[in-house]
Amino acid sequence: MQENSSTTQALPKICLAASGGGHVRQILDLEPFWTAYPHFFVTEDTALGRSIAQKDVVDFVDHVALGQARLGAPFRMAFAALRNCWQSLRIVLRHRPDIVITTGAGAMIFTVLWARLLGAHIVLIDSFARFDKPSAFARIAGPFAHVRVAQSAASGAVWQTPHVFDPFRILDTPRPAKEPLLFATVGATLKFDRLVGLVDNAVKAGLVPERVIVQVGEGGRQPDGLECHETLPFEEVKAILDKADIVVCHGGTGSLITALRAGCRVIAVPRRFDRGEHYDDHQSEITEAFSGRGLLAIADTDEEFAAALAMVRGREPRCATTDPQALIAFLREQIGSGVR
Repeated sequence: MQENSSTTQALPKICLAASGGGHVRQILDLEPFWTAYPHFFVTEDTALGRSIAQKDVVDFVDHVALGQARLGAPFRMAFAALRNCWQSLRIVLRHRPDIVITTGAGAMIFTVLWARLLGAHIVLIDSFARFDKPSAFARIAGPFAHVRVAQSAASGAVWQTPHVFDPFRILDTPRPAKEPLLFATVGATLKFDRLVGLVDNAVKAGLVPERVIVQVGEGGRQPDGLECHETLPFEEVKAILDKADIVVCHGGTGSLITALRAGCRVIAVPRRFDRGEHYDDHQSEITEAFSGRGLLAIADTDEEFAAALAMVRGREPRCATTDPQALIAFLREQIGSGVR
C-alpha cells in the first residue's frame, strides 16, 4: 500500500491478523473500514492468504493450534509455536503497527502479544463461529486486548464484553440462476478425505447427475473420474459458487457463509474431533445452528448424504449473509476517537 502523502503518514497503521479460512474471511468482510488506512495482513500460507497477497502486503506465519496437542502432536505444536513466535516478532518489529485488529485464532497469539508489548492498541473480534461462548483464542488473548468484540449475545455475556455485533442476516433477494453443478470444497487449510469420499460414493451410486468439481486440499484424496483441484484461488471459488446449484462443504463459517451468500443448496459435513479431523467440535455447533434455521442439511455417512441430497433438492434454498456494517461503524468510531 502506498504511503506517499502526509495525510496517509498521519494515519495509524493497522495490522489485520487472522488465521487461514473463516478467520481471515471475516477480516475481508471489514474491508470498507480498513482500506482507508495503511495496513498489512498477518495470516497463514493458504490459497486464500496467497490471493490476498496479490493486492495487499501480507506476512505469513506458521500454523499453530492448541488442538494439535489434543490430537497427539504436542511436539509438532511446540516447534511450530517457536517458529511462529520468532516470525511474529520480526513482523511486528518491521511494521510497527499502531493498531492490531484480529479475529484469531492460535497462529495469531504471538502477533497480538508482541504488538501489545510494543505499544499497539489491540482490538480482538471473536469468531462468528462461536455462538454460545468465547473461543479458546478469545479466552487466552482477551487479557491483552484493549477492546473485545463478540458476535453473538450469548458469547458476549459469557465473555463479559459490552461490545456485541451479531452480523447474521437472512436475505429476501431472489436466488441467482444456477447451472447443474455440484461443488465440493474442504476449505482453505486442511484436507478432508471423508467429505471427498461421500461425494465420490454418491456419484458412483448414480445420485449426482450434475457436473462435479471437488477441491480436495493439499495432499487430499483425488477420486478417479472427478474434476479435482488441491487448492483454488478465492476468486475462482467465488466464480464457481455463483454457478453451482449444490455445494458440499465442511462446517467452517467462511465456506458456509460464502455458499449461502451465493444462493447455493448447502450440505455440510462437519469435521469431528473424535475422528481426528479437527481440534474440537465447534463445526458441529455451527452446522447445527445453521440447520436449525433451515439453511442447510448435515451429513456424516453415505446414507445421510443421500438423504441430504434429496432434502436440499426438495426445498427452496434460502440466501444468507453476514452484515458487518454495525461493527464497521464501531471500528471507525474507535479509530476516530484518537486511538493510537
